[in-house]
Amino acid sequence: MVQDSLLEFGEKINEILPVVIQGFTRRQANALYKGQITLPQLFILDLLNRQGESKMTDMAHFMQVTTAAMTGIVERLVRDGYVVRVYDPEDRRIIKIKLTGKGNALVKKINQQRLKMFIEIFGSISEVDRQDYLRILMQIRDVLARESSTAK
Repeated sequence: MVQDSLLEFGEKINEILPVVIQGFTRRQANALYKGQITLPQLFILDLLNRQGESKMTDMAHFMQVTTAAMTGIVERLVRDGYVVRVYDPEDRRIIKIKLTGKGNALVKKINQQRLKMFIEIFGSISEVDRQDYLRILMQIRDVLARESSTAK
């Protein structure tokens, strides 16, 4: 009985989520959806925005890709002027990646557009429902974080 209910829930989520994602995507008019950057590049820009700088190996671990794949992602970001490589003065083998002013501006612009979109969409939903939605998303984030930490 519980299994049937969970199966029905999964089927509904499977049906609804693509429509929601497509709706969010249509509303965004930023660099990501204009083809200037890819989703993995956005994830890296966002990580660097939060952390300030990061080593290649740490970013590869965060993205769950090889360091070779991460090098390709970062190389395009460097080429486009969004990040720079910073060599450790103590050990030049250690390379950290840091946002440039252009990268910072792009992340800020995307975050502002996303915030505006969320306010527009969730403005038509009750405060109670917004709080419930946020509570559930935080629970999902916590489950995913636990899974990620045990997979290390």
